[in-house]
Amino acid sequence: MALKERVGTVVSDKMDKTVVVAVINRYPHPTYKKIVSRTKRYQAHDPENICTTGDRVRIRETRPLSANKRWAIDEILNKSLVGKEDKS
Repeated sequence: MALKERVGTVVSDKMDKTVVVAVINRYPHPTYKKIVSRTKRYQAHDPENICTTGDRVRIRETRPLSANKRWAIDEILNKSLVGKEDKS
């Protein structure tokens, strides 16, 4: 079985080694055929704390790491230009 992957935007990086990634799914409404957007938020493991708010990232499915965390950062696709400075 292949691991699931999603592409989304980091919306929160306030936790240690964890980021919240918002993934937008667009699909046509079954009756009206208008494109509808649904947003799902995933908590993903970021062991080096390198992601900042606004980054575009790819996340992959992994074993349960905590009560809510079942995804891990696979790669950063685009870094945010308006990121935070060093988190020391």
